[in-house]
Amino acid sequence: MKAPELIETARLVLRPPRQTDAEAIFTVYASDPEVTRYLSWPTHRSVIDSEAFVGWSALEWKKWPAGPYLVLLRADGRLLGSTGLSFQWPEVAVTGYAFARVEWGHGYATESLQAMVDLAPRLGVRRLESVCHVEHSPSAHVMEKCGFQPLGIQREHTEFPNLAPSRKSDVRSYALTF
Repeated sequence: MKAPELIETARLVLRPPRQTDAEAIFTVYASDPEVTRYLSWPTHRSVIDSEAFVGWSALEWKKWPAGPYLVLLRADGRLLGSTGLSFQWPEVAVTGYAFARVEWGHGYATESLQAMVDLAPRLGVRRLESVCHVEHSPSAHVMEKCGFQPLGIQREHTEFPNLAPSRKSDVRSYALTF
């Protein structure tokens, strides 16, 4: 089963990225070092990096039942950030999110993550995972609000290239089973 290409929540619209979105992705959130600080991908240095993300997203959508989604404000279509499902195996996926700094604190991360939690089991996912840097408490709080169970700290687990390139950092690990 394939995921819907359009998901609507109370305030948000989620859809796959398009090539025409690359400049907005770059400008709104992907080029901001503060937004990307605790992410597992490097801050975009140019629109070319955002175009590469869009290309990779299209491949994920072809290979798996879902992939990355852009998150837009339902009221005006403004780009807020991104979320999605990254499949490890047909029954195991990873999720996360990134939002423009000006959008922090409005509940958009929780609302979009909940949409991924609701979508995952409909696609046959039996285990949904997520991690966050040990120092990123706001992200941990969002995951817990969406029902993710804390699994503990995993030492030297994930590289955060915007913090310490070529060095893996400790993460808080979370999972949901369906």
